[in-house]
Amino acid sequence: MAEAHGFAPTPSKRFHLTKPQNSPKLDPNPNESPWMEQLPNPPRATIHRLTLGQAQVITLLDGAQPRDSINPPFLMDKSPFEIETIAKDQNLAPGSFENSYTPTLIHLNGQVILIDTGLGAAGRGAHAGQLKTRLTEAGFAPTDVDIVAFTHCHPDHIAGVLEDGVPTFANARYVIGRREFDAWADGTEIPPQRAQNRELFLRTIAPLAPRMTFLEDTQTVVSGLVSQTAFGHSLGHMMYRLESDGQALLIWGDVTNHFVYSLQFPDSPVAFDDDQEAAKETRKRVLDMVVTDRLLVSGHHMPFPALGHVERTAGQYRWIPF
Repeated sequence: MAEAHGFAPTPSKRFHLTKPQNSPKLDPNPNESPWMEQLPNPPRATIHRLTLGQAQVITLLDGAQPRDSINPPFLMDKSPFEIETIAKDQNLAPGSFENSYTPTLIHLNGQVILIDTGLGAAGRGAHAGQLKTRLTEAGFAPTDVDIVAFTHCHPDHIAGVLEDGVPTFANARYVIGRREFDAWADGTEIPPQRAQNRELFLRTIAPLAPRMTFLEDTQTVVSGLVSQTAFGHSLGHMMYRLESDGQALLIWGDVTNHFVYSLQFPDSPVAFDDDQEAAKETRKRVLDMVVTDRLLVSGHHMPFPALGHVERTAGQYRWIPF
């Protein structure tokens, strides 16, 4: 099982740019400089390890996709001028954003718990679906996973649970919010734009019901990991709070979907949310809790490594990367 893999912290690397021997004289135009051509872009980080008390946490980048519109899905109550101003104030591209996907792996009390499963094979032609590769790079096989816990049933959280129709995590049991499972199984409350999403649920999640534990609010998954309701983004969206040796981490799923456009504007409607009014109230409640309790957060769509704190200044929230 996972204990054999170990969790030695990955040493940080320092890169020093050293002019090569016999290097050419630098051209005043850096785009034409032979020396500059020799400098590759640094690789993008895809795995991040964190020790939290007795727990080991690894965030795993399933992928990242460029989106060519801010509104929708975000800031739908703002004018184009307001959106451009917000983007420029944050040094962000004014007409696009990157949507990243980061499941979280926890090693706690001899158990390996994976929270959400990414986009799976469906994402591999679109810069995502890399969770299995990330697990391997982190020293795990899918068979090492003891528990798969879902925050909710949108595709970027559930599609990776099957591979070619077979459960990806063959030895795992599954946990999900009771309200979330029942809403998708029944279907009558699911928004029309989620029709294909419901078909995915019926193919992937519904057949796993015999191996599932259905959670209510503040229910223990394993000792030290507790569910917390956060309805709105989906009808039964769930968060998970990890505590060990007095340290805490909140895995909030999709409470906010962007570190600026939804986190800094929690009252602004988000097209991704299935119940927009409930999602607004949840964002405000959870952000206040995170600031008040000084919680470390893992957010599925926060910039990798998807870990950070939230601070509140002059009434506005701000994401502070870990």
